[in-house]
Amino acid sequence: MSLAVLSRPEKTASEKRWRMNKVILIGRLTRDPEVRYSQGEKPLAIARYTLAVERRIKREGEASADFISCVAFGKQAEHAERYYRQGLKIAVCGRLQTGSYVNSEGTKVYTVEVVIEEQEFAEAKKDQQQQNDEPPFA
Repeated sequence: MSLAVLSRPEKTASEKRWRMNKVILIGRLTRDPEVRYSQGEKPLAIARYTLAVERRIKREGEASADFISCVAFGKQAEHAERYYRQGLKIAVCGRLQTGSYVNSEGTKVYTVEVVIEEQEFAEAKKDQQQQNDEPPFA
C-alpha cells in the first residue's frame, strides 16, 4: 500500500489579484482617539476613533456623512494618541474587518471597522483652524 501526498495547487496571478481588502477614507475625527495599552511584557498601544466621511451626494432627510469606526495598533496608535484631536481631517488606508459578539442582553451584535495600515494629516494646520470656527456635520 502506498500513500500519496496531495498538495494544494499554487494560486494563479489572477486569483491573487482579485482577493483584495483595501479601504481608503478621508474624514474628520468625531472625538479624540480612545487609546489603551495591552497587558503583558511589551504593552501594545491600541487606538480607536471614528471618522465622519462626507457623502458626495446628499439626499433630503438623510445624513450628510457616514461614521466609520477605525482601530490602529502600535506606532500608528501612538501617533493618533499624540497628534489627533476631534475635528482633525485625516486620510487613512487599511482593511475592513468584521466581527460579532453577544451583548449583555444575549443579542448577537455584528461589527465592522477599518484596521488602519496608514494614516496621515489631510489638511494644513491653518485650514484646521478655519474649520474649527464652522459648525460640525449636519
